[in-house]
Amino acid sequence: MIHLWEDEVPFKLDGEETPYMTFYPAGSETAPAMLIFPGGGYARRAFHEGEPVAKWLNRLGTHAFVVQYRTAPYRHPVPLLDASRAIRLVRHHAPSWKVDSERVGVLGFSAGGHLASTLATKYDQGMKGAADPVEQQPSRPDLLVLGYPVITFGEHRHDGSMENLLGAGSSGEQRLFLSNERHVTKETPPSFLWHTADDEPVPVENSLLFAAALSRASVPFDLHIFESGRHGLGLATDHKEASKWTSVCENWLRKQGF
Repeated sequence: MIHLWEDEVPFKLDGEETPYMTFYPAGSETAPAMLIFPGGGYARRAFHEGEPVAKWLNRLGTHAFVVQYRTAPYRHPVPLLDASRAIRLVRHHAPSWKVDSERVGVLGFSAGGHLASTLATKYDQGMKGAADPVEQQPSRPDLLVLGYPVITFGEHRHDGSMENLLGAGSSGEQRLFLSNERHVTKETPPSFLWHTADDEPVPVENSLLFAAALSRASVPFDLHIFESGRHGLGLATDHKEASKWTSVCENWLRKQGF
């Protein structure tokens, strides 16, 4: 267990958990790394979208970190703060953890996909004068993998994720700010997305909106839509069609140099 903060945790509520991440090394050699943000509607974090995914990445020769970011009752910007801190920590400790600091990606499912895409569109280059050397590291991911992600808080939103992140009665301005398809630029990292066409809780339009924004910005992306499958499949090992996402994602990661 690696605590995201060694000393004072920002915005910590009395009696509430301390955010942390778990490191799953792929071996003793220097390798790329992926930070995993499990889904759970910003209310919880699903186990099957964490450790099993980390072990799959290990088999590809990639180090993995499962990030236990804070969820409700915490509101924005706390989950983003945790995600940003996690990627900074990985880069700061890259030499000792045998991580290639120029090959650090993020992978998120459902609401964790919203967090990953928020990080990928609202990163910074680090605070060079910060007293904490971790905060000097950039928070931009080098690539992005999204499984059935929550992207928008507009027409095709997932109400539970939005309410848990923003609280009841959020403003239109807040919703627009965290509708991540609206904030893609040419600097957004290359992205891989997959979804099922009949996903009811998180409509496929979420992935389509983000892919369209990537296309307009000329950002490389790979999009896979499977005809059917329930929401929350994770590795989808028990689904004949959607289980193929891991093999096509592996090919894409190799193409990206991971």
